[in-house]
Amino acid sequence: MTVNESSSGQERTLRKGRSTLLVGCVATVLLTVAACGGGTAAKTTKDGFAQAPQKDGTLTVWVDATRMDAAKLYQKLHPEVKLNIVSYDGNANGSNYLQTKVQLFNRTGKGYPDVVFSSQNNEASWAVDAGFAAPLNKGLIPEATLARFAKGANDVCTVKGTVYCLRNDLAQSVLWYNAPLLKQFGYTVPTTWEEYQQLGEKVAKEHPGFLVGDAGDSFTPEIYLWASKCGANHITGPKSVSVNTTSDACTKMAKLLDVLIDNKSLSISGVFSTDFGKNKADKIMLMPGPAWYGGAIFKDTLKVPAKQIAVAPIPQWQGETTPATGNVGGGTWLLSQHSTHIKAGTDFLKWVTTDNAYQGEKAPGFPAYTPAAQTWLKGQDASGYFASDLKALTDAASQVWPEWGSGRFSQEAIWAATVKPGITQGKSIVSLLPAWQDSIVKYAKSNGYKVSQ
Repeated sequence: MTVNESSSGQERTLRKGRSTLLVGCVATVLLTVAACGGGTAAKTTKDGFAQAPQKDGTLTVWVDATRMDAAKLYQKLHPEVKLNIVSYDGNANGSNYLQTKVQLFNRTGKGYPDVVFSSQNNEASWAVDAGFAAPLNKGLIPEATLARFAKGANDVCTVKGTVYCLRNDLAQSVLWYNAPLLKQFGYTVPTTWEEYQQLGEKVAKEHPGFLVGDAGDSFTPEIYLWASKCGANHITGPKSVSVNTTSDACTKMAKLLDVLIDNKSLSISGVFSTDFGKNKADKIMLMPGPAWYGGAIFKDTLKVPAKQIAVAPIPQWQGETTPATGNVGGGTWLLSQHSTHIKAGTDFLKWVTTDNAYQGEKAPGFPAYTPAAQTWLKGQDASGYFASDLKALTDAASQVWPEWGSGRFSQEAIWAATVKPGITQGKSIVSLLPAWQDSIVKYAKSNGYKVSQ
C-alpha cells in the first residue's frame, strides 16, 4: 500500500463556481479502437459501458482525510490488493478539484483514479456527461444491494434511471444540544424555530458568551435555509432550476439568523476554525447541524466529554404540518469508466459503502446503507458517549426537504463568495438575499441551466 497526498490535497478554493466540463470521449459501440485521449487499445462494452482492457495492478483510490481510515482498513483486511491511496480535499466546500482534474485527464487520456470519494452530492450532474462515472446498476452492483440503501439516498447519484455513484452516509440535519448545560440553566429543548429564537435571545441576556448555533460555515444555508423550505435551489429538470431567495420561507429564517448573530448567541466563526475550537467549544448549548456533527465535531474535533451531547429533531416553524430538514454533504463514491481494474474497484466500492467493518463500526456519520446504519446506531448507543438515544437521526433521515437539489454548481461555493463576506462585514443576511439570488442565477446559467425565478 502506498499513501500519497495530491498537490493540492487540502486546498478549498471557495471562489470558483462549477465550470463547464468538456464532455469525455466514451465509446458506445461494442468494440472500438480509439480510446479517450488518443489511445489505441480496444474497448469492450460490458455492464452498460465501454470498458478499457482489464489487467492486474495497483488500484488507485482518492479519498479525503476523513475517509483515509476507510481505505487503510480495506487494505488491512484485503492484503492481496495492491492499493495506492491518494489524499485530496474531497471537493470540500465545492472546491471543484475533481471536476478540474477530470477535464485534464480527458484531454490527456490518462491519470484517472479508479475509485474516488467526494464530499459533494452533485458529482453525477457533471461526471456522467464527462464520461467519468461508470454506471453501477447495469451489472456491477446487484439490485439487492442497491435496494438496501435508505430510501432516496442514491437519488443524487441517479441520472435517467441509471445509478452512477453510491452514497457514503446520510447527512440529515438535527438539533444537537448540551443536556447538562440546558438542565443547569433551566432551559428546555425548543421544538419550533420561534422557540429557538426566543431561547437564543434569553441566552444572550442571561448567559452571554454561550451559543445556540453557528452560522460561519459555507454550508450554513444547507442547515438553516434548506430546513426552512427556502426555494433557493430547486432543480426542476436535468438542466433547469428555480431560484427564489426572497420568499417568506427564506426571509423569516434570514431574520432569525440576523437577530441571533447580532446578539452573539449565534457564532460566525465556523465550526472548523481554530478560533471556534479554542474559544467556543465549551460554550455550545445548542447546535443545529448534520448527523456527522456528533462524531466528527463534538467528539473528535471539539473533544466534548461523554454524556453531554444529546440530539433532538430540528425545530419546525409553528403550524408546519410536514416536518422538513436540510442536508450537509454525506458524500458519494464513484467508479471511473476508464479504470483497468473494474472488478477490484467494484469490490472496494461495495465494501466501503456497505460493510460493517467500516460503515457499521468505524464510520463517523450515519451510513446510507440501512443494515450498516442499524449496526452503527447500536454501536453509538453502546459507546456511552451520547446523553440521549439517536432516534432523532433515524426520523430525520426521511425528512430531508426534496426541493433543494444537487445541480452542477456548488451552493457552498456561492454562499462563501457572496454571503459569508457580507456577514463578516456586519451586513444582515436579509440584505444579502437579493445578491445571493443573483449569484445563484449567474452560476446556474454559466453551467447551462435554464433559470426560473
